[in-house]
Amino acid sequence: MKFTAAILNRFVFFKIPSAYLSGVRVDSVSEDKITVRVRSQWINQNPFKSMYWATQGMASELATGVLMMRKIYSSKKKISMLVVGQKGEFLKKATGVIYFDCLDDGQIQKAIDTAVQTGEGQQLVLQSNGVDEQGDIVSKFEYEWGIKLKQ
Repeated sequence: MKFTAAILNRFVFFKIPSAYLSGVRVDSVSEDKITVRVRSQWINQNPFKSMYWATQGMASELATGVLMMRKIYSSKKKISMLVVGQKGEFLKKATGVIYFDCLDDGQIQKAIDTAVQTGEGQQLVLQSNGVDEQGDIVSKFEYEWGIKLKQ
């Protein structure tokens, strides 16, 4: 499977339709970074005319999840992945276009290698911050992912 923005957005359409309807889109894909964008609009706003927290959560989780999927696919191993914990912090009203990045600092590959070598499940925490068009951080998310080698 190629990991391009177009293919991933098609995946979101079919597998995570609530995210797609809310405007969540993969913006760019590179070896160690995924960027997801979402525009504040009527369908994803809260009563205060800013982006609903759940939409920000979908976008931030997608950024971390796609990076995990890419690394697992590259390993050529059958590995399951699951969010086992999540934390969010909201710093500023989210309006306009918000970008969520996830950078891999090598911990995903390290967790995959450990899971393959030991056969034991691993847990790791990935971060994704929401940044508005002015460059201000509007929200911070942490996702604790569990991975396990499939039998």
